[in-house]
Amino acid sequence: MDPIKNMISATDPVRNDPSTPDGEAALRRMLTEPAAFSDNFRAVATPLEERRLRRARLAGVITLAAAAVTAGVLAATNLGPVTSTPGPASTVTGSATRSPATPQTSSDPASVPAGPAPTGTPTQASSVQTFVFPDGHLSFTYPDGWSVRTEQGPYLTEEAKAGSVVAVVADDSGSEVARVLSGMYGDGAAGSVRRTVLDHTPVPGITDASGNPAEFGFAADQILPVSYPGMPEPTQPADSNALYYFMDVRLAQEFLPTQDSSGTNQIPLPNGVLSAYVIFDADKQPVFATPEAAREWMAGERYAQLKALLLSLKYS
Repeated sequence: MDPIKNMISATDPVRNDPSTPDGEAALRRMLTEPAAFSDNFRAVATPLEERRLRRARLAGVITLAAAAVTAGVLAATNLGPVTSTPGPASTVTGSATRSPATPQTSSDPASVPAGPAPTGTPTQASSVQTFVFPDGHLSFTYPDGWSVRTEQGPYLTEEAKAGSVVAVVADDSGSEVARVLSGMYGDGAAGSVRRTVLDHTPVPGITDASGNPAEFGFAADQILPVSYPGMPEPTQPADSNALYYFMDVRLAQEFLPTQDSSGTNQIPLPNGVLSAYVIFDADKQPVFATPEAAREWMAGERYAQLKALLLSLKYS
């Protein structure tokens, strides 16, 4: 009986359900109790057919899941790894990875590292030469490529002759551009003018014999008519009087807005007189057609060179 019972129990799809009644106990009740049968399970029991349907559904879900996993494995094997990298037709911006043997270059000037500073650029110290007058007191600097020659300056006595020297400065084309006198001078005259100062700067190395400072200046004078005895002083220039431009070194007081005299560029020094000025074409008056043209010339290199020469004057 036991082997047959075991075989029947092994094929029972609900053998492990605790709600299924024991077969032996049921058979005993059938033989001993009154005959009263029902084809329904107890209210707490799950019908056998419903349990079979549940198992069938569960088996179907498991089969579908296994099939999906298998399909994914096959797709991964045949198609390779999935990646978000765009295809060759796309344009990618950003930095590119280069091999060590391929140096990275760029056409953008802002991204090119700055190289070493150019060599051989002349400095202020190497771009000028220094001229010293024979007595060793007065000196000035001038650009490389320019030249200086000396000539006899004016003098009043034979004793003062050797100490009066004019340094004539020429540019790299040989044209005379400036004259500097160190010595003795007694000539000159002044008149009434209306002065327009375009530029002026102190000359640190020059102070006159009385301790008054000197300045470099670039200005234009409009000469006022000469007054006659019994007539009032003129206040307006004659229409025919052209502007007279000059660029030299004078006492600082001559570049004040109140200056109304043509004055002089002779500065008394312990060894005589200093007179330093730029040479303008005496046959071309005015030198500049308009004040605006004069200001344009001030922005050029030649003006800067001549100004630096006069500012470098030094007495020691």
